[in-house]
Amino acid sequence: MPSTVSVADAIAIRSGEPLIGTVRVDGSKNAALPLIAAAAAVGRLAHLGNVPQCQDVRTMLDLLRLCGYSVARSQSNPEEVVIMPISRTEPPADLTDAGGIRASYYLVPALLAACGRARLPWPGGCPVGERGMDLHFRVYEKFGDQVLLDSLGYQVIRGKRRATDLTITLPYRSRGATVAAVLRAVIERCRLTVTQPNLSPEVAEILAFLREAGWEASADDETLVLVPLHLGGDAPLAWEVPGDKVEAVTLACAVAISRGSAQIRGVRAADVRPALEAFAWLGIPAHAGADTVTVQGQDTQLTGQPLRAIASLAPDGLDADFEPPLMALALGVPGVHLFADAINPGRHGNLVPQLARLGAVIEQLSATHCRFAGPQRLTGAAVRAGDIRTGSTLIVAALAADGTTTVSGLAQLRRGHADLPGKLRHLGADITEEAA
Repeated sequence: MPSTVSVADAIAIRSGEPLIGTVRVDGSKNAALPLIAAAAAVGRLAHLGNVPQCQDVRTMLDLLRLCGYSVARSQSNPEEVVIMPISRTEPPADLTDAGGIRASYYLVPALLAACGRARLPWPGGCPVGERGMDLHFRVYEKFGDQVLLDSLGYQVIRGKRRATDLTITLPYRSRGATVAAVLRAVIERCRLTVTQPNLSPEVAEILAFLREAGWEASADDETLVLVPLHLGGDAPLAWEVPGDKVEAVTLACAVAISRGSAQIRGVRAADVRPALEAFAWLGIPAHAGADTVTVQGQDTQLTGQPLRAIASLAPDGLDADFEPPLMALALGVPGVHLFADAINPGRHGNLVPQLARLGAVIEQLSATHCRFAGPQRLTGAAVRAGDIRTGSTLIVAALAADGTTTVSGLAQLRRGHADLPGKLRHLGADITEEAA
């Protein structure tokens, strides 16, 4: 679906007609960022398709260029990216821009392979609470690397010892640490076993990509195993970034909250299953096929059952990024609902006060847990996106609020979505740009 990416700082949203039609999601930011790093780590020409054009991905590709990689987007299709292996042997002098995104830490293994060391500023990204790097550093130290810290950032120096068979036990299912361990093993070309790994779709995508590159990669609920098999080839790799499951769930919540009917294409059923289970629990008809989520909000028969939306790192758990749009949806649904996100402990602090500006009454039980009774009536007001998911959730809530809601701070939203407002307009939402 062609669309014009907004550069305005704010949008005005007027609730009204149900959202109807068909829309396709972009490629997943959360999957694209580690896939880009994996493409850099394998040291082969890689063609990546369905690469989203959101700002965080643009920043990651710019960082690769600063590291010495040749990175090109297809002129005919900007969602196709070609990454050439690195040619430099000296670390890049300045990676200050890496402080703008959290995923910059994924670049460490590729820099270790090329330069023997990686120096990066402390990662930035959404201000959603403390998400430390200690577990990443413990992973690198298991490989014999040296980690040096200062007030500006960190440096990882590749160890002289070469591991051939390594087992790492994670104390919790960290996605970032799991990817760090996998990519560090890739440049070492060693066998790796990770116990209690993160098993999110994003990690599964990395393993599938590495199988294409000649690795044996498998995972079950407790163990991830990576084994180098046929790594001698240098043929170009080709891979498609999966559709954005978070954008799909956000759009599904928007359709449901408007009592509309729509098809959301380009997302895998398994990736959105936990969110659609929440829809079914509430009585909102939604199902997923191989490539499409269908929401039939006009046929909603609310059950009155309270929703417990608890973000989890467990296999098949509720992705933390599903929790905010589900909160907006549940505000209009009968029951006393409980929401929790201990993975991003500052997110509720961004979101709940903004929802309160729309009239939502939400009891914050702690920094990470809140509850509220529905249904609630919302009224349009001026609100601001403090992070990506707060921005997209406020747009969903605005579709159910009386009158006009103005959402500002769109630079945060564009970090994760190339043009979410444009997709909603395509479904009939009344959304206009406002002056900064």
